Amino acid sequence: MKKLFILLCWILCVPAFAIDGTQLLQKVDRNLEPESYEMYRKLINIEPDGSRTEFVLYSVKKGRDKLLALFLDPPSEKDRATLRLGENMWLYIPNVGKPVRIASLQSVIGGIFNNADILRLDYAAEYDVDSMTEDKDTYLLSLKAKTGDVAYDRLKMKVDKKTVLPTVIECYAASGLLIKTLTYKDVKDFGGGIKRPATLETDSPLHKGYKSVMLYGQIKARTVKDEVFTLEYLPRAKELR
Repeated sequence: MKKLFILLCWILCVPAFAIDGTQLLQKVDRNLEPESYEMYRKLINIEPDGSRTEFVLYSVKKGRDKLLALFLDPPSEKDRATLRLGENMWLYIPNVGKPVRIASLQSVIGGIFNNADILRLDYAAEYDVDSMTEDKDTYLLSLKAKTGDVAYDRLKMKVDKKTVLPTVIECYAASGLLIKTLTYKDVKDFGGGIKRPATLETDSPLHKGYKSVMLYGQIKARTVKDEVFTLEYLPRAKELR
């Protein structure tokens, strides 16, 4: 009886910090958006002199590895479309011909957001949790890319404990060089159980004075057919809206 009492006391006294880092990252993904969704965003590139270039995109995602984005504005970009299947990405330009391959570290809009940022998959699909620490209000996840094809070799992600949403993500190259910092702001209720940051800002020590901002206007769950996420469908992407 004495041994049982000691065992029960030990179990009750063990701190409840044994949260699994991978499960936490998956929770972050689902809090940011449904696994399959449609989304409207505005992307803004701001130069050191204050001049701005703006783009409006409509996107659909299915599962962990399929994402399509359609340009709505400006008129010069209208009906361009990008497709991501895993780490493979393509750009379709009307009247140019067949889709062309694009790289994750390039950017179809210029600015600091690259194609991997614009066509982002679940973090848990691309990264393993290397380690996790915590303080009173924040989890700090250290993430390592699953493959060498991922845009950033390592991420350091701060996660708010109350909302289980990211607040700051530092993105590093394999050399340890800080490439950029992503800052999530302005938590908003989008309906349908989605309450997440409406603003994502980024700056980079490699592009001093420049800044890019992503504003989320609408996110909701939606499932579309697999045929949408094919090169053959890209010329018809505008039919999704």
